[in-house]
Amino acid sequence: MDYEILIAVVLIVLDFFISFALTRYWIKSAKKNELVGKDMNKFSKPPVAEAGGVAVVLSIVLGILIYIFIKTFIFKTETHIIESLVIITSILLAGFIGFIDDIMGWKKGLRPWQKILMTFIIAIPLMVINAGHSTMSLPLFGQIDFGIIYPLILIPIGVVGCTNGVNLLAGYNGLEASLGTIIFIIFGIVAIQTNLIWLALIIGLVIASLMGFLIFNKYPAKVFPGDSLTYLVGALIGCFAIIGNMEKIALILFIPFILEGILKAKSKFKAENFGKVNKDNSLEAPYKKSYSLTHLSLKILKKIKPSHKVYEKDVVLSLVLFEIILGIIVLFLI
Repeated sequence: MDYEILIAVVLIVLDFFISFALTRYWIKSAKKNELVGKDMNKFSKPPVAEAGGVAVVLSIVLGILIYIFIKTFIFKTETHIIESLVIITSILLAGFIGFIDDIMGWKKGLRPWQKILMTFIIAIPLMVINAGHSTMSLPLFGQIDFGIIYPLILIPIGVVGCTNGVNLLAGYNGLEASLGTIIFIIFGIVAIQTNLIWLALIIGLVIASLMGFLIFNKYPAKVFPGDSLTYLVGALIGCFAIIGNMEKIALILFIPFILEGILKAKSKFKAENFGKVNKDNSLEAPYKKSYSLTHLSLKILKKIKPSHKVYEKDVVLSLVLFEIILGIIVLFLI
């Protein structure tokens, strides 16, 4: 067992450095090929490399493939190989669809309903192996076996909802990767407590990859995650919740994204998350009403901060703390 733990630690550390190296290479490549976007929360609007989630996708897939190789040829076991390959397939689909969205842009080529339809594809690998358990415990109703409804309806609803939900709360340096990291840390702790060690290892690889990317994505960002990362994070939240039977936990951790969806619906999903930037890079709320948690955070922080000046880092920190609080609540409830 100690030998297996050592291998797991080495794999996770290795994946961190793979992500770090791939992200650094992607930044140079993206700038060379003019795949850049404006950093809208900076007064000077500096150009930043786009679609950095591609590096995270590749590093996670490589890490899981190495893990499968070790299980197959060193430990001589094939347990959970199918589930691991399904996770890889969903990761690649999420990354590919997200990258298409990064290149085309929903404002230029993809409409919202088309994005929802495309993300349905990410759920297919989980559907075909009938992942998770169809029996769920619901308040007032107790244990209910959904049978064939679970893989054919509930799984795609969950995956599509998670994928598109994460994509709504974005646009600030380090925000998407930070929220994803916190959620996966909680998933990993729960997986260990429920003796899903293989799943905890894969989650560890995901966390390591996100942290390797976050070094370049944190304020001031040298690379943007793009939909290739937001779709990836959302898809993996859905995958881990279904495969690890952590749907209730995922629902609590997903509260910020649910609230974001409600706020965005008020603007018919037309409002942008970005703040109105002053010359000193402090931010103002862009609308009178709040159409995003970022807008709400801006307004609250502006009232409680002594200087009344709010910066991009402040908004990200407030939302990260909100997610941490939800994570602590989850750990107390299980």
